[in-house]
Amino acid sequence: MKTTAKPTQRKRDPSGPSRATLVEVAEAAGVSASTVSRILNGTARVSSDKRKAVEKAIADLNFTPNVLAQSLKRGQSMTIGVVTPALDSPFFNETLKGIEAGLAGSGYAALIVSGHWNPEEEAERVALLMARKVDGIIMVSGNIPDDQIVRFSEQVPIVATGHGCEADNARAIRVDNVWGGYRATRHLIELGHRQIAHIAGMPNLQDANDRLVGYKHALEDARIPFDEALVVQGDFRESGGMLCANQLLDRGVPFSAVFAANDQTAYGARLAFYRRGIRVPEDISLIGFDDLPGSLYTTPPLTTMRQPVYEIGHMAAGAVLGLITNKPFKLEQPQVELMIRETTRRLR
Repeated sequence: MKTTAKPTQRKRDPSGPSRATLVEVAEAAGVSASTVSRILNGTARVSSDKRKAVEKAIADLNFTPNVLAQSLKRGQSMTIGVVTPALDSPFFNETLKGIEAGLAGSGYAALIVSGHWNPEEEAERVALLMARKVDGIIMVSGNIPDDQIVRFSEQVPIVATGHGCEADNARAIRVDNVWGGYRATRHLIELGHRQIAHIAGMPNLQDANDRLVGYKHALEDARIPFDEALVVQGDFRESGGMLCANQLLDRGVPFSAVFAANDQTAYGARLAFYRRGIRVPEDISLIGFDDLPGSLYTTPPLTTMRQPVYEIGHMAAGAVLGLITNKPFKLEQPQVELMIRETTRRLR
């Protein structure tokens, strides 16, 4: 009697390309292809022995699921659009790192675009992402109005950091910038400073406006008259901080301390003071806002208000996944914290 030898299952080279099919995995595990498919997408109710057999076959054959095909079947792209004002900012880079970590293990990948601080361009980027069928969008700060974000959220789930929009399909994450600006200024007042300058952020950005409000409130509580000559308009960039510091010095109005609207502004101001022979903190105390990683390594290390930038990105990723999957999630307002280092000192 003629017998046919049963083909030996071949083990794939893990370092080489995977050409195994779902049918091969099913044959190796002794189950149906539909069972393997249900195990892969998390909908199978099978015994632990069958699950282990499928997992072993996947490992032996170095099988990689076709994510694109699976997502098309589910009507999902498995991508999250991320709109950021700038790709060259250390602040937004930290937020993006948090988003990346928050999406890890979820099967979703981030598609990142920049709006270049332009509300019209940001809206165009959102429309572009929706045309690419992203499953959700994270807006990282920016200048797009809250009501426009809410309108976009009628078509796709949106989580926006640095905004105040709230709707059925939209959530916002924002720190208390008024309190942060108040605490930064109050720190300088507690050190004996009364002539305190402020380099503001972008005038059309709520975060910057709130920090200016906090600065004014701190002066008012300390009964220090507000002096418009001690406020200059910056742009949250190092170059803007340098130009504004020079403007303050050229005005000839005396001041002993500066509250910069963010750390990057403080970096630029510090350079301007250095070039003009002004010592920090011996001659002028300087405080920033954000606590970027580099602020610990400036000369001297920067006193600043820390906002948990990385954690905010991580939180935003979890929230948008919750909106997409209709799973419960919790959003808490991130807290800002005074980080006292070496750029502020008591006035003598």
